[in-house]
Amino acid sequence: MEIRKVQITGGSSYVITLPKEWAESLHIRKNDPLGLIVQPDGTLLVTREISEVSVQRVKRFDVTTIREPTFLFRMLIGSYISGYTTIEVVSKTRLPASVRMVVRDFTQMTIGPEVVEETDTSIVLKDLLNPTEMPFENTIKRMYVIVKNMYLDALNVLETKNQGLAQDVISRDNDVDRLHWLIARQTNVVLKNANIAREMAITPGKVINSYIISRIIERIGDHAVKWADNAKKISGSTIDDQVLDSIRAASTLSLSLFDKSIVSFFQREMVEAHKNIERVGELEALCEEINGLAKKYDPEVAVPLRYIAESIRRSGEYAADISETVINYLVEEQ
Repeated sequence: MEIRKVQITGGSSYVITLPKEWAESLHIRKNDPLGLIVQPDGTLLVTREISEVSVQRVKRFDVTTIREPTFLFRMLIGSYISGYTTIEVVSKTRLPASVRMVVRDFTQMTIGPEVVEETDTSIVLKDLLNPTEMPFENTIKRMYVIVKNMYLDALNVLETKNQGLAQDVISRDNDVDRLHWLIARQTNVVLKNANIAREMAITPGKVINSYIISRIIERIGDHAVKWADNAKKISGSTIDDQVLDSIRAASTLSLSLFDKSIVSFFQREMVEAHKNIERVGELEALCEEINGLAKKYDPEVAVPLRYIAESIRRSGEYAADISETVINYLVEEQ
């Protein structure tokens, strides 16, 4: 860290010199304008970028030698999350149908990117979403509602043996993934562009914690999928009321932990977050009870039941992780 003393000129203007190496690296000359942005923590950001227009970043993929569609899809997702505003997919020869299918799947699985130009040998995608129009909290609320209903419907699958509902729960996980990718993308964009952070009135700490919570909600959604999938496997078997009652009790508690962790995040309730964490032990005991009751069934039923108990337990533990994140954030903020 360089320490520089503040001077006063003209009796009222505070002046500090800029590091010569920094100025020369950015080719700053006499009378060049610089932007000054006051950060929420009181620090001052000095930037060469004074335009309010977001920086356009372009990523280009030559798919001539790429043979695996899954690899291309993952690179497109990586580019999206990294914050590239334009993605070009090009080839020295005609683009194969598999590449076009990957690009189509990518646009359907993400929020913002659209194909704006297409030829025999290239596809150009442009992000049409303004980051400031999708606040982090709104996206987390939407993720929470989707995952909560997935969780409730997974229990309904076990009770009603509705195969169609099970498949619907599984398919909704795509909506959760695309929202999580959106938050991951916005996290990168906001941390790289102080102007956007200022427009959204959000601190770097809030951005990081929103991303962490989004990631945890996405994992809870994954366990709702596992629950629904295991419920499908035993849909042809009869589960007695004692087991179902135990699963309902554990599910209700796990979902309560999830509900209260999200409420503590939005209402900034540190004490409630702490109380939420303390209830995880109760949930673990209920899940062990399910595991014990599952022993009386044949393996083809007992194993899925134990997996369901594991998903319920893990979901509750992930909810406690959200509460821990809330406490960590609020301690730092206050």
